[in-house]
Amino acid sequence: MRFLLDGMLGKLARWLRMIGYECTYMNDCEDHELLTIAKRDSLILLTSDAELYRTAVARGIESLLVEGRTETERLASLAERYRLNLRIDTTISRCPLCGWQLREASKGDVESVVPPATFKVYQTFWVCTNPKCAKVYWQGSHWKRIEQTLASAKKILDRKEQTKPIARTRRALEPGTRQSASAIGTASREQVSRNE
Repeated sequence: MRFLLDGMLGKLARWLRMIGYECTYMNDCEDHELLTIAKRDSLILLTSDAELYRTAVARGIESLLVEGRTETERLASLAERYRLNLRIDTTISRCPLCGWQLREASKGDVESVVPPATFKVYQTFWVCTNPKCAKVYWQGSHWKRIEQTLASAKKILDRKEQTKPIARTRRALEPGTRQSASAIGTASREQVSRNE
């Protein structure tokens, strides 16, 4: 699964790369260019621009209108739609800056480029395989915030997953609906009353 993100979704592109997805982030393209690239390269277009989203759908381009106030909400929405794995696996993670793959590096490989205190404290490092980038990463103090964000996104996703069958049953029980609760058959009365 490969994504193309418009200029308003730079942070989301970094998150997707960290969890291992190939993303192209275009912050200097016109809408027609984004549509052409998405179609030509079979990329899923992610945008927060409703007009661009509608145009993409009308042209048969796989697209998602990304909504949510926070990156956590946006990640949960994407994970729901595309079944993304919301965890960092360093064997598939990509460089958040350029999108190239990372490789584990020995301490000797990074000694000259990381701060001395960091070199002393941390044992494991990763380097971007893009020679023009070559950024070095380690599980520093920011790692806890990254894991908290992903855990929060999973919680949002879990809550959505738990309420889906119940929401369908509630709609079926509403006056004026054509389906009966037995036709839906996704939640018992006990489940509905527990969640009200």
